[in-house]
Amino acid sequence: MQAKKITINDVARISAVSKRTVSRVINRSPLVGDKTRERVEKVIEDLKFTPDKQAQGLASNRSYLIGLIYDHFDALTIIDVQKGALGVCAKLGYELVVHPCKSGETGLVDECIQFISGSKIDGVIILPPVSENKELAAALRKIECPYVRIASVDVDDKENIVVSDERAAMKEMADHLVELGHRDIAYISGPMVYRSSLERMEGFLSELMKFKIDIPSSRIREGQNSYETGLSSGMELLSQPKRPTAIVANNDEMAAGVIRAAHDLGIKIPEELSVAGFDDNILASRIIPSLTTIQRPIDNMAALATQKLVNQMQSEHSMPLKLTGEVKPHLIIRESTDKLTN
Repeated sequence: MQAKKITINDVARISAVSKRTVSRVINRSPLVGDKTRERVEKVIEDLKFTPDKQAQGLASNRSYLIGLIYDHFDALTIIDVQKGALGVCAKLGYELVVHPCKSGETGLVDECIQFISGSKIDGVIILPPVSENKELAAALRKIECPYVRIASVDVDDKENIVVSDERAAMKEMADHLVELGHRDIAYISGPMVYRSSLERMEGFLSELMKFKIDIPSSRIREGQNSYETGLSSGMELLSQPKRPTAIVANNDEMAAGVIRAAHDLGIKIPEELSVAGFDDNILASRIIPSLTTIQRPIDNMAALATQKLVNQMQSEHSMPLKLTGEVKPHLIIRESTDKLTN
């Protein structure tokens, strides 16, 4: 005979608590005392009870699906984002649904709303540069869809934002290169329509100005955050009659392109040229030479965003809203930057 399916009623009866208390334990609510939580969790473990997602959804009018909306994140970064988000989803009983899109397209808002309604998404995490779209945030508020934006500046209420202070991080990078003795520095930005690109470049240039170092326009290129534009921009900068002694790129992919350009031109790194990036994806520590970069803990940011989103969606279960909304990226020094030897 088939064994009887264990239900939340069984857990509640054996634990001598209400169904609501069991639900709160399952959803990790802080409203349950430690002893009660331990007792209920022990019963859940002994009975091998697994909450029925479909039944939960029908009872609460939820799908237990979280959407992740992004545009032009390199494959390595999006893996880290999903790792951080999925870690929280797995603990709290949610599934993650990813939705790539084009942030510059006119139909972006309608596309995202259609994704949310069509997939019955309970709430969304939005990555930059899509997270910079004010119209999308307004549309989400209008349909009462919970959301959390990951961004480089504080563009929303605290419960709706996780901020990466990228301006301050790039000041660290500028200080590092100046300390090494570099004065002739070139810069490859990301697309200047993105707020994150502006924040990084302005933070870097403003810090250099404190040392009376001004980067002329001839030393600045606008890339597309891709390896190919890092390679082409690097070739242009390194083919100038007087080459820069250091090149900083808006992300690690473009920095890797610069390193390839230097290799093709027979320029030694770091003896003749220092190169640095931003993100610290897994590639940064594995290329030769390993890359000096800004470590942005995107997996931790995604985990924080997911927890903040769940707090919104489960108001009766949520922890007091004391989660920090700001993450501090920091400089990682590796082999690609050094004092000039020539």
